[in-house]
Amino acid sequence: MSRKPASDPSPDDPRPTPPQQPELEDCCNSGCSPCVFDLYDEALARYREALVAWEARQAERMEPAKRTARH
Repeated sequence: MSRKPASDPSPDDPRPTPPQQPELEDCCNSGCSPCVFDLYDEALARYREALVAWEARQAERMEPAKRTARH
């Protein structure tokens, strides 16, 4: 039974995926509130926050491997 190295991303904690940017034609130019681009901007902000948190978790997972490699 082999173990994955700590540097491998966990299948239980996949990297967040960015939201799909709407096409220009997706906006009806009627001044909707919220506009599809407003919704995209909000989703992009949530994605960026999730990515920072995910990267921090990955760094924590890799830290024990670095300490072990130094000894």
